[in-house]
Amino acid sequence: METMSDIYDRLVAEGKLRHDPAQEAIMPEFERIRAALAAPEKKGWFKKAAEPPKGLYIWGGVGRGKSMLMDLFAASVDVPCRRVHFHAFMQEVHAGMHAARQAGREDALAPVAEKIIADVRLLAFDEMQITDITDAMVVGRLFEALFAAGVVVVSTSNRVPDDLYKHGLNRQLFLPFIKQIKERMVVHHLQSPTDYRQDRIAGSQTYFAPVNAETRAEIEAIWQDLTDGQAEPHTLIVQKREVEIPAFHNGVARASFYDLCGKSLGPADYLALADAARVLVLENIPQLSRSNFNEAKRFVTLIDALYEAKVRLICSAAAAPEYLYVEGEGTFEFERTASRLREMQAEDWAAD
Repeated sequence: METMSDIYDRLVAEGKLRHDPAQEAIMPEFERIRAALAAPEKKGWFKKAAEPPKGLYIWGGVGRGKSMLMDLFAASVDVPCRRVHFHAFMQEVHAGMHAARQAGREDALAPVAEKIIADVRLLAFDEMQITDITDAMVVGRLFEALFAAGVVVVSTSNRVPDDLYKHGLNRQLFLPFIKQIKERMVVHHLQSPTDYRQDRIAGSQTYFAPVNAETRAEIEAIWQDLTDGQAEPHTLIVQKREVEIPAFHNGVARASFYDLCGKSLGPADYLALADAARVLVLENIPQLSRSNFNEAKRFVTLIDALYEAKVRLICSAAAAPEYLYVEGEGTFEFERTASRLREMQAEDWAAD
């Protein structure tokens, strides 16, 4: 059977991957887990079950190949495995707890944990991050149950464990979970110097105007390249409200202007989006004026959030940035937004 290093080397030789020493260095950790899970389980009255292997927490900058490596690993194991984005997983957990409460269960988390334990031996999470107080309160108890039952957890994150839920409300209650991560998982910093996601965009046009069949086709081609044609709706929980993102995959989000600026969203919503996505494909930005002043104000707030978080923006619009908002109240203030939209088109923007 191929080891993880064998699989990686083969894909490099086939030209499907570019050799990266930082990625290669993590292969033994993946193989350690894969081999332990593949070992026959001890059975019998006097045979003690083997301790499950420690999991793996991979953190590092965006675009370093963490999600790609997770895909390779999840595809290589022969045990029941769930590969899921962390936000989507937590939404399922909260839905399961709601159903348990409706059924009269005193401990709503218990049946959720029991089902996960019955279904999988390996949980592979992408982009672990905690931004919501309700997630912070649940995740510690849930993972304690999973670890105790021998479920192995592998996760990627843009943050070192000590920075999870940083500055969050009642963070001291979350600290035991960080301790669990350090005890139950090997923490590995993926220190690749290359941002592969930026490489895929580098040299490509990122602002398309006007909106027509040609620009829609170009946006679609970029989207397919960034997501490999895989995406599903994604829900952000912001202050107990749901913010729907129509399409999301591995940190790349896609929405229309109306989805984000035509609804009553505010700074907290845009900050949550900027925290969850490293690339946003935003379509159909219209001509802005006094007739859609509220939408224009939200758009300014959205661009500010994306700009400060260094989120890469790919968009289609009715006109060039300088000509999006040419009449009505707010045109002077919009000049900064137009300037930022121009700056965000630079090839090396968001590279640092």
